[in-house]
Amino acid sequence: MLIILILIFLIFALILSGFRGGRWAFWNMLIRTVITISAAAYFTFWFVEKSVSKFLEDSLAIQIINYLPQPIDFYIIRIQDKVPEEEKFSSKHVGQIRPEYFRIEYLNMQKSNEFWVVGYIGKGNLVYFSQVAVPNINEDQIIEVRNYINRSLKLSAIASEKIEDLKYENIKLSIWVTLDLLLIFLNSVLLFRGKRKKITRFAI
Repeated sequence: MLIILILIFLIFALILSGFRGGRWAFWNMLIRTVITISAAAYFTFWFVEKSVSKFLEDSLAIQIINYLPQPIDFYIIRIQDKVPEEEKFSSKHVGQIRPEYFRIEYLNMQKSNEFWVVGYIGKGNLVYFSQVAVPNINEDQIIEVRNYINRSLKLSAIASEKIEDLKYENIKLSIWVTLDLLLIFLNSVLLFRGKRKKITRFAI
């Protein structure tokens, strides 16, 4: 994973900050600067990409409307065809939807003709599951959630497992990202201090 590779480079840059003197001082500073700026640029792009609209060209718009009296935390699982078994299920967290509100998600259905909608109240309390067929990927879907219902105990058990996997992966990702951002900050501070000392020397 690229995020882990960036973390390794940032650790290397942090180690180099302890060897700032000597004949290799210029190259030391250059390497640390390139690593830090590149990492910062990557995460800037990464955060912008995550925050912009999730609309995809030629994608299926799915509108989920919550008519239940409680906020429901929704997930969508896309079932992909003609792919390896480990790639068959693609999970996405839609988010919590309040009563009488809706949310729209966009799915690339080029390799799929089915998705599942899963709803939770609280932690792990599955209250809604539906299996939705998509005969026409050019026709957007509206899912109106009016009842607490589980249309398939077998499939909902699989869905719960995939959602737990998604949560676990998200936790791991958040840890790696946090460590990367911390190291970017530390390297930036050390670079700034080093440059400020040089400027002070020249001024004297």
